[in-house]
Amino acid sequence: RAAPKKLTDLPTELLEHILCFPVLKHVDICNVSCCCKRLHDVCHGRGKVWGHQYKRRWPRLQKYYRQNECCNWLREYRTRHRVGIQIRRTVESVSKRFFTEVVLGDSFAEIESLGAPEHFCEDELLFILNSDKRKSLTLKYYAKKILYFLRQQNILRSLKTFLEQPAEQQSALEGAVLVDQYCNPLADVTLESISAQVDEITDKVKKMLRIKNPSHPSLRITQGDCFVVEDLELQRQVLSAINSVLYEQLQYKGNEFDYYNPLNSYIHQVLLRHTGIPISLSILYMTLARKLGVQVEPVNFPNHFLLRWCQKPRGSEDIYDFIYTDAFGKGKQLTAKECEYLIGHQVTADYYSAISTTEVLLRMVGNLLNIGKRGEGNEKSYQLLRDSLDLYLTINPDNVQYLLLQARLYFHLGIWPEKVLDILQHIQALDPSQHGAVGYLVQHTLEHIQHKKLPVEPEVKRQGAAEHLEVQYSVGLIMKHKRSGYNCVIYGWDPKCTMSQEWITTMRVNQLSNGANQPFYNVLVQDGTCRYAAQENLEPHSEPLEIGHPEVGRYFSEFSNTHYVANEELQTRYPDDMVKTLSMVQELYHRLAPSSDHQDQAPATDQNSHQAMPMQQSSSPQ
Repeated sequence: RAAPKKLTDLPTELLEHILCFPVLKHVDICNVSCCCKRLHDVCHGRGKVWGHQYKRRWPRLQKYYRQNECCNWLREYRTRHRVGIQIRRTVESVSKRFFTEVVLGDSFAEIESLGAPEHFCEDELLFILNSDKRKSLTLKYYAKKILYFLRQQNILRSLKTFLEQPAEQQSALEGAVLVDQYCNPLADVTLESISAQVDEITDKVKKMLRIKNPSHPSLRITQGDCFVVEDLELQRQVLSAINSVLYEQLQYKGNEFDYYNPLNSYIHQVLLRHTGIPISLSILYMTLARKLGVQVEPVNFPNHFLLRWCQKPRGSEDIYDFIYTDAFGKGKQLTAKECEYLIGHQVTADYYSAISTTEVLLRMVGNLLNIGKRGEGNEKSYQLLRDSLDLYLTINPDNVQYLLLQARLYFHLGIWPEKVLDILQHIQALDPSQHGAVGYLVQHTLEHIQHKKLPVEPEVKRQGAAEHLEVQYSVGLIMKHKRSGYNCVIYGWDPKCTMSQEWITTMRVNQLSNGANQPFYNVLVQDGTCRYAAQENLEPHSEPLEIGHPEVGRYFSEFSNTHYVANEELQTRYPDDMVKTLSMVQELYHRLAPSSDHQDQAPATDQNSHQAMPMQQSSSPQ
């Protein structure tokens, strides 16, 4: 009888096929490759086995490789695996170090210092963000902030490259996309997707133009052509078709009722909502016109951005030789005099001049900056102010007014003290007359740096302490406000109201039964606000629900059906609260309560089989 064949006698192709079975993980392949030289060669030889493992484990990364590309997949796998471990360790460490920061500054620059491929870092962060919705909340909270930071750094580099191009090669649409991307780095905004949407509108305009003039030269323009329509009447037909499609067919309009909403400045939102302000609608209008061979130019008119269209031979600078288009006013065409009626006062001829793409972006970013200044002083408005200042100073790095504003903003938020000193030094070099303001900030920034070097032990509040006996509730409980009706989760408490007398008077705390002499709770509210609520106004929610607040992950590691589980940092500050919370939820919601073996801190394990990881917290009265 013939001797039975061994596994290693099978053809290489068949062995590779077996080793690519979905049940086998990377650990299995490593073990198989250690069995003998034959299996080692099959696993590592042609790269098919490790290529299969790589593609199955990290499908988002496939776009970075060409089909049938020759690649050392084992090396790629090892690099991606190592980067995953480094990124996760970094994210895990962030909460402990930055829990008490109201606004995070350059806390994540160390990710860049890893020297890892950018797309590997981003893929690991996205994996963390897309894991189990209710778990690893703190890990996700910081992963999101790190991803925000990394993408913004990348966009700034793209913006600098864009600004280095010759002025005639700069597209206002591309500049607007970069501004949009920087302010919304987590949104899926690409120049390709925006251009495709603009091309769709262009096709609709061509269709309209074909009805009115089937032989119009603009109909023969293909993508990338630099053709210019010379005849004035033919230009007029193009603009008329744009107006019909944009304002009548697609119902684009100026947002008169919510003018200062930043969404009006983001080009992807303008295309989505068909709503904008003069500058964003003008960029869209100008892009459409130029695609169809009509040269309209941006005009930095005060209080109302306009476009101009020359009625005389090219090269004229007489303001009366132009028709001015109000993209905010449904494409209405105005004379120079009517432009003044639009804003209610006379202006000099300079304001009718065409401006460069760089100046268009400065105007757009300046609008966002003013919206940030008008904000309510919350993290959202501070973020918009920071983002718009970053953009403005990237475009115009020597603007002393905005450099000083940036230094004051960082000083106020207590972030980036070293960068504040660099900014102040730059201001002093540009304008020595700012010595007074600069000197004050330098002195207090140096004091802040010294203060940060001193270790500060967190305040610990124990439920059983004599001064805390009146505290009925604990962190992690989901509550309802008896008077206002809002839903919230507790993330901190004080045995008595700690706010100023002015706040107590303004909020009419003395009208409460127990006034300020009762426990007050820091709560995250479903509407995204943070509030400071009196104990007598709160009650446990009858049907506990998730609280959709952006700061939940800062304090809690998990939503456990009936309550939130405090992360390590919050538990350090309220060491007895989770026991009390579990006891209360078992009493209140016995049918919903988790089993008795529930872990306060659910470990989170990623696709790289990294070690389990804990979570974290922070807060101040509001």
